[in-house]
Amino acid sequence: MMMETVLSRSLRLMFTGSAVVAGLTMLAQPAMAQQNDAPMQRVEVTGSAIKRIDGETSVPITIIKMDDLKKQGITTIEQVMSNLSASQASQGTSQVVGLGTGGASFADLRGIGANKTLVLLNGRRMANNALDSSAPDLNMIPFAALERVEVLRDGASSLYGSDAVGGVINFITRKDFQGGIVSIGGDMPEQSGGFSKNANVGFGYGDLDKDGFNIFGMLDTQSQRAITGTQRNYNKRYPGGISPTTSPANYYQDDLTGNPTAPSCAAGTFLVPGGDGLSCNMSTSNFVDYVPKSKRTTGLLKGVLKLNANHEISLEYLNSESKVYSAIAPVPYGGLRQNRTRLDGSPNPFYPGNGNFTPNIPLDANYVDPNFMPAGVNPGFVNVKWRDLPNGSRADENINKQQRFVAGLNGNLAGWDYNAALTFNENKVAVNLMGYSDGGIITKGVLNGIINPFGEQDAAGMALIQSAALNGNVRNAKGTTKVADFNASRELGDWLGAGRAAALAVGAQAGHEKFLSTANSEYAAKVVASTGIDPNTHDEGSRTTQAVYAELNVPILKTLDVTAAVRYDRYSDFGNTTNPKVAFRFQPTKEVLFRGSYSTGFRAPSLYEINSSQTYTNTSQRDDPINCPGGKPLPGKPKATNCEQQFQALFGGNKKLSPEESRNITVGVVLEPVANLSIGIDYWDIKLDHSIGALQEDDVFGDPVTYAAVYHRTANGNLATDGSQCPNPATCGYVDLRTQNLGGVKTRGLDLSVNYRLRTSDFGTFALITNSTYVNKYEYQSAEGGKWKQNVGVFSGSGPIFRWQHTASVNWNSGIFSAGMSGHYKSGYLDQDEENKVASYTTFDAFGTVAATKNVTLTVGVRNLFDREPPLSYQTNTFQAGYDPRYADAIGRTVYLRGSYTF
Repeated sequence: MMMETVLSRSLRLMFTGSAVVAGLTMLAQPAMAQQNDAPMQRVEVTGSAIKRIDGETSVPITIIKMDDLKKQGITTIEQVMSNLSASQASQGTSQVVGLGTGGASFADLRGIGANKTLVLLNGRRMANNALDSSAPDLNMIPFAALERVEVLRDGASSLYGSDAVGGVINFITRKDFQGGIVSIGGDMPEQSGGFSKNANVGFGYGDLDKDGFNIFGMLDTQSQRAITGTQRNYNKRYPGGISPTTSPANYYQDDLTGNPTAPSCAAGTFLVPGGDGLSCNMSTSNFVDYVPKSKRTTGLLKGVLKLNANHEISLEYLNSESKVYSAIAPVPYGGLRQNRTRLDGSPNPFYPGNGNFTPNIPLDANYVDPNFMPAGVNPGFVNVKWRDLPNGSRADENINKQQRFVAGLNGNLAGWDYNAALTFNENKVAVNLMGYSDGGIITKGVLNGIINPFGEQDAAGMALIQSAALNGNVRNAKGTTKVADFNASRELGDWLGAGRAAALAVGAQAGHEKFLSTANSEYAAKVVASTGIDPNTHDEGSRTTQAVYAELNVPILKTLDVTAAVRYDRYSDFGNTTNPKVAFRFQPTKEVLFRGSYSTGFRAPSLYEINSSQTYTNTSQRDDPINCPGGKPLPGKPKATNCEQQFQALFGGNKKLSPEESRNITVGVVLEPVANLSIGIDYWDIKLDHSIGALQEDDVFGDPVTYAAVYHRTANGNLATDGSQCPNPATCGYVDLRTQNLGGVKTRGLDLSVNYRLRTSDFGTFALITNSTYVNKYEYQSAEGGKWKQNVGVFSGSGPIFRWQHTASVNWNSGIFSAGMSGHYKSGYLDQDEENKVASYTTFDAFGTVAATKNVTLTVGVRNLFDREPPLSYQTNTFQAGYDPRYADAIGRTVYLRGSYTF
């Protein structure tokens, strides 16, 4: 059978060539599994509003227990997500380097977008990251306070509304806690850089059942040192981050470019030959952090008070702060000019050939730029591309703060289990810059012969450069959400004589969202040439939402349940949407269970996507497809401004956006052929319409005919290469990449899980747990009605979709001892450079734990046990070179130690 073949292939891939491939300790609990030693009680499970007996579910849920994760040395939510086989996340904390993400890390189930995976904390939403209001930052979640994570691998807009398309991840903290705990730990990489440490403390008082109350608090702090571009050798695999803006500078007139160190290009800083024998390029990846420096602190305070036997009130306050620091190459100045003479008429000593070095290209003493002649520039000047090394590397500090307050009331009233709450969420992000410089001062200094772009500075030049240094705040954002919600459920009776009662849940919620993201205009204007941040950035929007929903579960037979749900949402800014879901659970025998569902879903356009202002920023390095086709400039079009350049692009919101709409299908089977063995196979199929985003640069620059309408050139047919040239129509040529509805996505595949537990009287208990995801199809459109593009196993658009991902673990415990080995696998794919096949990536971890005393537990482990290096990739979507930091770890083999003391 097809499913048996796929399962056997999956298991062979996991176990071939080694004793055991191990992975994240996940308990993919089957729908019929029960805890033999636990009393039967009704609970609310992620994906349903009906309280039911634990394990009764018609949808696939993976449960991750935090106690097991901590043994494996996992200390961040990002690490948890990276080991979840259904996850295809592409933005982690390290992508802050050069990309202005604010240090945020996002979840992304099925690879259809982080904004289409709903993230909850204790069943309720968190504030989205304020920079773009798209999704919550995983760094804001209180890791130390968590009890478990429930991952619903199915659409759930019929219950949760917007964003629950690819699935739902519900982070669940402890409900109550008594006594105290102190934990400390450290991670020590074998190579230099990347050392991290963590500590948390918690204390709780009061027995909820005996005393009628409980109050507890948890404080967690984590910090990690940076891994710089010189502490690993991945960027030595090939020159990365190639830039024509160098030190010593490149200079040019028309289409000839020279450099004083060419053709060897051996005397400068990280220079490599420019390929023409006359100029040089700089490999900027040497300046780029592989892993940014970071520090996170989260605090959770929670209290629960029983009002009587049937009602209790709870208060919860979360405060999180994440600081992420990153470094990239010094400021590039690609639009400088240098006069032959100074202001007083004397020869400019730094002009090529004026006694400093002999130019290696012919210079025209009467040269005039036919396209643009700025004020103060005299005939015979040279254009200069220089990098400001004296002021050091550019760096940014991203401060992300989250506050959350929840006041809840729950209990039982007239046979209804009810839950109501008022929730306030706030997220703030501030971006501060260091190592930048005032472009106006630098421009005048080079033009008039004070700054030497071709060699060492004299006292006057160094003084001027230092006076141009600019450290400051460049951007701030704030987002808030206020929500009131209520739901209630109860049994209605055994309508059809199935031996179990039907159950109904109803709910409603109302909310208000707003966000504001602005540039610090005065400072941003001075650094726009090197940041691409428009000084006029002002993104602001708000909306109100209302929703009602209902869910009905009806046992049809003793072996068959059917559940139907529907939700109606109303948004003040785009309208209404209704989304149903139908699911079944069929268990013909004790050993076999079938389950499945059909649902529709949606994602509302974010406030940022609707309201963001029209701003200009840099593209990645590209050839102008008209002026420099195939990397060869046309006559009269200088290579230095048309080939391998960062051009200006216009980004901004669109008030005419439609919501993204989806259709989800899941069908699965859970088998328990023998005691303590569970095998799960779930087929999933997602179709998404009207996806929201900006056009991909690869498409726009790769097909200038189809996308001719997005090119807005100057009168001379050029695109701007410097942020300071925009929005002046005379100098601002740009591509229009503003947000729009782009087209569809189709993806389908299988989730496979095996869970086996072996108890022995002499050797303890062994557990084997594997989770695998196989993606059979993933295709997308770049525009409405456009060509479908394949993405499985191929770097297309922004990255690849992995055909296979596996996690598995073998764990053992006996008395005071426990140990385990785990491994993680990602299949290979065709790289962004199609001549390269990125190899598969497999890493192994191992740990051992001992309960040294009743109160003290010690853990030692090794991550990346065999020191597997990231596979070679020529991707250009991130600033790190030589590999793809979104999918592989630069840290290498790392020993970790953990110690906990309870009292």
